[in-house]
Amino acid sequence: MIRRYSPDLNKLFCQLAKTCPVQMVVDVVPPQGSVVRATAIYKKSEHVAEVVRRCPHHERTPDGDNLAPAGHLIRVEGNQRANYREDNITLRHSVFVPYEAPQLGAEWTTVLLNYMCNSSCMGGMNRRPILTIVTLETQEGQLLGRRSFEVRVCACPGRDRKTEEGNFKKDQETKTMAKTTTGTKRSLVKEPSSATSRPEGSKKAKGSSSDEEIFTLQVRGRERYEILKKLNDSLELSEVVPASDAEKYRQKFMTKNKKENRESSEPKLGKKLMVKDEGRSDSD
Repeated sequence: MIRRYSPDLNKLFCQLAKTCPVQMVVDVVPPQGSVVRATAIYKKSEHVAEVVRRCPHHERTPDGDNLAPAGHLIRVEGNQRANYREDNITLRHSVFVPYEAPQLGAEWTTVLLNYMCNSSCMGGMNRRPILTIVTLETQEGQLLGRRSFEVRVCACPGRDRKTEEGNFKKDQETKTMAKTTTGTKRSLVKEPSSATSRPEGSKKAKGSSSDEEIFTLQVRGRERYEILKKLNDSLELSEVVPASDAEKYRQKFMTKNKKENRESSEPKLGKKLMVKDEGRSDSD
């Protein structure tokens, strides 16, 4: 095989000056006088403004096609009505032929293309990837349809296709694994659920109001935990104790604290406070 087309890559692998059939299908029969045009452009944005042309070596080599200019990369094979053009503004090279309806029993129209320079040629493509743009146009230049595919012109199309498809599949598998890993990590890190049980001493959530949602708080250190637990228990107790009873407990607690403070400030009975210089006799 001298040519290989890869659907996965949307890329044609072919040998220099070998026939490459391009099949075209249209939904509606185009107007009379429509043409099929093939144009080569560089794929990468940094090179897209440059004109794709043959290298100086192949440009000087006779190829037996008197219709095509020597610098044009793409040729149409077996069609004497092929017309080669150079755009007045962009200077891009293109070739077009009149559109022909599919032959009886066929579903597509076939145009035979040749690529007259290797992708690796110095002074030409120089290993820069190219695209072939195939357009269906009216006689006045109105665009009716457009398709494109990448092209690599090389000595071993089958080998290069196999290598690039293998690399492409590895990249796809790597991306799939990365997405799966990311999704797994996100599923493991979940926000605390509103139904998570609280520490001991807490009660079950009732209803769905925001005041009765239950939350879990992580605390570092036993001392902090005991303080927060006492605070939480006090809040829980305040909810179940009537306001009148809570006020009684508060007054009782305050009275008890005042009594303890007063007793701690008074001196104990049976002991006499010593005053400086007391006990010395007047004679001293």
